[in-house]
Amino acid sequence: MPLDGQTVRSLSAGQRVLISGTVWAARDAAHRRLMQTLDSGRPLPFDICGAVIYYVGPTPPTPGRAVGSAGPTTSARMDPYAPRLIELGLRGMIGKGPRSPQVVETMKKFGAVYFAATGGAGALLATKIRSYQVVAYDDLGPEALARMELENFPAVVAIDATGKSLYER
Repeated sequence: MPLDGQTVRSLSAGQRVLISGTVWAARDAAHRRLMQTLDSGRPLPFDICGAVIYYVGPTPPTPGRAVGSAGPTTSARMDPYAPRLIELGLRGMIGKGPRSPQVVETMKKFGAVYFAATGGAGALLATKIRSYQVVAYDDLGPEALARMELENFPAVVAIDATGKSLYER
């Protein structure tokens, strides 16, 4: 991370990956705030160019861990917001479940990839999160925008930059 266009276009639907580096945590409420920030003409509270967002709201940390359980949330809830963020430079998203045709078309046009993480495996996925720091919207609790450092986070390319989708196979 961050992802560049060449890396994004080299990934294929069905490919298993291990993600390491900075990833941003944000769910529905944080996405609404990001849109309000953009609508007001203010800059986003993070650099979106090449960024990856994990649709997660982790539970409180357990001893020795950065977070508690950190499983993916249903990505369709972010579909109203994703195209605008992709147009601004978002290059990757991590979640679970299919995406809308509008999101897939925007991914193809601007070069973005959608990774699926295993639902129900939040405790295991949390062991791959090395740090977690809220950077904006702390009043949203677990739905705040946070910077995470991942190390060998397991995922699969669910929809690639050409629009190929595991959900349509």
